[in-house]
Amino acid sequence: MHPPPALPSCRGVYGRAVHVVIMGCGRVGALLADRLDATGHSVAIVDQDPQAFRRLGSHFTGTTVKGIGFDRETLERAGVERARAFAAVSSGDNTNILAARVARETYGVEHVVARIYDPRRAEVYQRLGIPTVATVSWTTGQIMRRLLPQGSLEEFRDASGLVTLVELPVHSSWYGHATTDLEVATGARVGYVTRLGSGMLVSADSVLQDGDVVHMLITSADHDRVEGILAHHRDQADGPAGRAS
Repeated sequence: MHPPPALPSCRGVYGRAVHVVIMGCGRVGALLADRLDATGHSVAIVDQDPQAFRRLGSHFTGTTVKGIGFDRETLERAGVERARAFAAVSSGDNTNILAARVARETYGVEHVVARIYDPRRAEVYQRLGIPTVATVSWTTGQIMRRLLPQGSLEEFRDASGLVTLVELPVHSSWYGHATTDLEVATGARVGYVTRLGSGMLVSADSVLQDGDVVHMLITSADHDRVEGILAHHRDQADGPAGRAS
């Protein structure tokens, strides 16, 4: 068999390969594992059923771990202690959120995503600081962007080419602060925020929550400057937002 075609780089903002642990080797988990492995990342995938690993592509070079995804011994065999990202994408909401909380709270994994089947639970999980992804509206590519932030994503450019709507990764220190702080610090405008998979317009009272995806209107000339400000700690911003206590 011929090797699969090369995929675009997904090294993300780290600029290097990182270790990723995936819990659940169903269709989504296997796709994530294959794609991350093919783009040079270190991948360990966990499932209770060893037959599930047959879904992985023939060229998968990562690690498969049989066990319960929220069990610490299992997670440590998968290398969670050195992981920069963790995806809980098994078939059960409770299992996913429990595993995600263990990865975040016990092992301090930086980027954690839990797949969710019951959208009514999403708000509860969001308060726990665990971004969730829905089963229908989210693609594997979108989940990967939450696991490994890959810089800005241009969504619209006006006819003159001077103004763009851009999805921008935001440093976690901005969470819990007003969206107007982002505007003061960058001089750009927050177009809207995606929260729990749904778009929402912001107001002067809107506060950014963990897991929010920010879409900003910026001038093309300011693209790199704005992206640089938001990608770093809020205290490093030059505007009033950065100087606020």
